[in-house]
Amino acid sequence: MWHDLTHLDISVLDKAVRTMAVYFAMALLLRLAGKRDLAQLNSFDLVVMLLFSNVVQNAVIGPDNSLLGGLLGAAILIAVNAAVVRIVASKKELEVLTQGKSSILATDGVWDHKQLRKEGLRDTDLDPVLRRQNAYKVADVAQVRLDPGGAFVVTLKKGLESATQDDVARIEKKLDQLLSAHT
Repeated sequence: MWHDLTHLDISVLDKAVRTMAVYFAMALLLRLAGKRDLAQLNSFDLVVMLLFSNVVQNAVIGPDNSLLGGLLGAAILIAVNAAVVRIVASKKELEVLTQGKSSILATDGVWDHKQLRKEGLRDTDLDPVLRRQNAYKVADVAQVRLDPGGAFVVTLKKGLESATQDDVARIEKKLDQLLSAHT
């Protein structure tokens, strides 16, 4: 039993190379697939993501089904990811190369249909995004942006933003000044 759990059927170097090769290939494929896949999964995307790990499993573990081999592969994956994240974060050029740039999906209340098509989105897909960020329709927004990590950022037009505590304090101060001027 212990032999089955701890005996590696392939070398540590082979395991490391396999794991890193699959990691970089998956990162490239996800980069090529676009930001939309990260932003919101439809049912087809979910099926692909669920099957994705199973498809590449044998490429990572090879003929090795040992517990030690699985843990070694997991440790290599985590270490490679930690290193890549730190390296990419250190250089803006690497970040743009690996993550891409933000995409402007709407400006001054008008959808950019060319950019929506490029990202694989429909304007109706973004109605819930607008509502979550206090816009009821695209005409309410100054800009809708899709960031490389898949987050949508909605900037409301001036006058439609929510009031802050500072805004309320300024109004109260003006009211106090007006009231004191009339008394």
